[in-house]
Amino acid sequence: MAKIYTKTGDKGETSIIGGEKVKKCSNRVEAYGTIDELNSFIGIIVSHMKSSIDVKKDLGEIQQILFDCGTDMATPNSTKGYRTSAESIEWLESCIDKYLASPPPITEFIIPGGDPVASELHFARTIARRAERIVVAASLEGEINPEVLKFLNRLSDYFFAAARLVNYRENRMDVSYRRNSQVFYND
Repeated sequence: MAKIYTKTGDKGETSIIGGEKVKKCSNRVEAYGTIDELNSFIGIIVSHMKSSIDVKKDLGEIQQILFDCGTDMATPNSTKGYRTSAESIEWLESCIDKYLASPPPITEFIIPGGDPVASELHFARTIARRAERIVVAASLEGEINPEVLKFLNRLSDYFFAAARLVNYRENRMDVSYRRNSQVFYND
């Protein structure tokens, strides 16, 4: 039987793709670890979804792309090319546009919440933002695939749009932030 533990990380280091050893607290490792956390949380969301099958299917595709993002973050100075591509970002943008077509337009900030799945989608948005910040930090220390950063930036917008769509479909009203002034303008 193969063992899943290697004991190579017992001293706080890990090997990234290409064999280089880095500290487990490096921004590169933090980035792909946070991407993995987000991917795992999406799995929780999907397991709770009883409706919005189109969103559920899209979340499955996002999980695949997040694995690509994690691989790219674990691969410094790729000579074979990266996995995350502009096509992934374009696909995500099309999902966002499709999702925002149904709920009424908003002009002010909203409080995360509503349907339990929508609430989880809002929480996923915050994890995506954290992953994005760590990827930026990693980019200051070494080469990264810039498409990962773009994908994570769009992904937080995706989760916002998906949460609004789920609330709309479940007849749950968005709750406006009470000290709002108009911040979004609809054309």
